[in-house]
Amino acid sequence: MLLPEFYVDDVIKRALEEDINYIDLATDLLISEEDTSVAEFVSKADGVLAGIDCALRTFTFVDSSVKCEIFIHDGEKVKKGDVIAKVEGKTRSILKAERTSLNILQHMSGVATATNRLVDACVGTKASIVDTRKTLPGLRALEKYAVTAGGGRNHRFNLSDAAMLKDNHIDAYGSITGAVSALKSKIGHMAKIEVEVRNKEELLEALNCKCDVIMLDNMTPEEMTECVKITDGRAVLEASGNVTIDNVAAVAASGVDIISVGAITHSVKAFDISLKIKK
Repeated sequence: MLLPEFYVDDVIKRALEEDINYIDLATDLLISEEDTSVAEFVSKADGVLAGIDCALRTFTFVDSSVKCEIFIHDGEKVKKGDVIAKVEGKTRSILKAERTSLNILQHMSGVATATNRLVDACVGTKASIVDTRKTLPGLRALEKYAVTAGGGRNHRFNLSDAAMLKDNHIDAYGSITGAVSALKSKIGHMAKIEVEVRNKEELLEALNCKCDVIMLDNMTPEEMTECVKITDGRAVLEASGNVTIDNVAAVAASGVDIISVGAITHSVKAFDISLKIKK
C-alpha cells in the first residue's frame, strides 16, 4: 500500500467516530469480552480488488491484537466466491470494525473495477485512463490509489499540482492567449499548464501558446481525430467529457494520449464483498 498510514488512520478514525460514537449497543451488550471469532472477506462478484490493506487496518486500529491474513492483494482480479482475507480476534472488535472496513473496501474495489473495465477497452491504443478531481470529500487519495490499482493513472491531485485553464478561467480572463501569457509570467518553472478547448479554433490558439497539455472538451471521436492530426505531437492531448464504457474505445482510437473520466470516482458502484464469521 502506497498510502501513508497517518492518512489512512485519519480516514478510519473519522469513520469509526461517525459509526460507533461511544458504544455499540448490540455488540457491547450481547457479546462477552472474552469471545473470539474468525471471519472471512468473500467476494460476491467478479472485478479488481483495491483497499484490502486499508480495510484490515480498520480492525487493528480498533484492536491491535486482531490478526489479519491476506490471500488476494490490491490490483489482483477476484471472482465471485473468492476468499480475499481473514481476520481473527475478539468478536467485539471484529463486529465493531466490520461496517467501516467493508465501506472502504467496497468503494475502493468499485473504483478499481470500473477503471479496469475502461483500461481493458483501450487495449491496443496509446490512451491512458486517468481520474479527475471529482472525488468524495476526504477520500481523494484513497480513490486515486484505487484508480492505479485498476490499471489507470492519476491526473493532478489538487489545484497546486498544475495550472488548468478551464472554460470559466478563459471566459473570465478574456482569451486563451492572454490567460496563458499572464500565467507564464508568474508560474514556477516546475509547473505545467493545461488548457481546455472546445473547438478547432481554440485548439490552434492553445498550440500557438505552447501549452503542455490541451484538453479536448466534449468532442466527438471524429473531432478528436482531426485535433490529433492538427496537433501532430506538439502537446499532450486529453479527451474529457461524457466518456463511458460504451464509447471509450472510439475515443481511444482517435489517437489522444489521455482520457479523463470523473465517473470512476464520483459515480462508481460499490463492489459486492461480504464479511462472514465462520461458525
